[in-house]
Amino acid sequence: MPTYEYIYGPVPSRRLGRSLGLDLVPYKTCTYDCIYCQLGKTTEKTLERREYVPVADVLKELHEKLSTGIDCDYISLAGSGEPTLHAGTGELIAKIKEMTKIPVAVITNGSLLYRPEVREALAGADLVIPSLDAGDAALFEYVNRPHPDISFETMAEGLITFAGQYKGRLWLEVLLVSGVTGLPLEARKIAAWIDKIRPERVQLGTVNRPAPEDFACAVDPKQMKTLVGCFAKNVDLLENTPPAGFADAGSSDATDNDIMNLLARRPCALEGLCAGLGLHPHDAVKRIERMIAGKSVVAKRNGRTIYYTPAERAS
Repeated sequence: MPTYEYIYGPVPSRRLGRSLGLDLVPYKTCTYDCIYCQLGKTTEKTLERREYVPVADVLKELHEKLSTGIDCDYISLAGSGEPTLHAGTGELIAKIKEMTKIPVAVITNGSLLYRPEVREALAGADLVIPSLDAGDAALFEYVNRPHPDISFETMAEGLITFAGQYKGRLWLEVLLVSGVTGLPLEARKIAAWIDKIRPERVQLGTVNRPAPEDFACAVDPKQMKTLVGCFAKNVDLLENTPPAGFADAGSSDATDNDIMNLLARRPCALEGLCAGLGLHPHDAVKRIERMIAGKSVVAKRNGRTIYYTPAERAS
């Protein structure tokens, strides 16, 4: 079975079903350093757009993966950093569209949408999901910890401009943190900006994987249901469950490297590993236990769920 450097999954996505991911920038190369990020603290905070990984190599791997007859609902530009930092995003989207009819999604923090070249690069995507985690500058700085050259107003106006120009589907992700943005007053501030952005849908969620900061905690489920009322219609409350129809295949030729590649992009619970790689639960347990014993993987509890992540990134 081939080993891929830039391709991972398909992974079970609460929003996209089976999502085949493309990783376009090095680990934690980002414009933000969010207090809740499931991948840990940002190691390189930058605004520099360049070809971090070769577009040709990404396309070659994708072609090989698609030739296996892989079943997925979306090809997603996401991964372990901010994908719009890659200068070849537009070229990559265009060539993927030439290669396959599978829709292309871009999952972005939206921080660079104030730049015309970034808006142009994403124009060919079928779906773009940017984020808005705060309704004012103070909490934007507290939650997202952006690059110093990105202001809240610049980011928010970039979202509004992009939404007015983009012809594809636009969903907006809002992630609320307990005691910070998970309060009615703060939720209403975010909602006021959403009224200006006017996305097709709002994806409302909270912290559901181990965060780099202990104080970044999940909003209580009952409170989340209450907070939905602060927003207009077309709000999807994201649940921490695998998507319907993403059943365990029960058998797989996935290697330990495949497991590590998946965990490097997103911490996973046992159910996520089984769904994403087609592993039987018994096989997954044995392999994870072996990896923990070998100190390549560590287990972290978040609420009642145990997530697994590479040991080298757990500190």
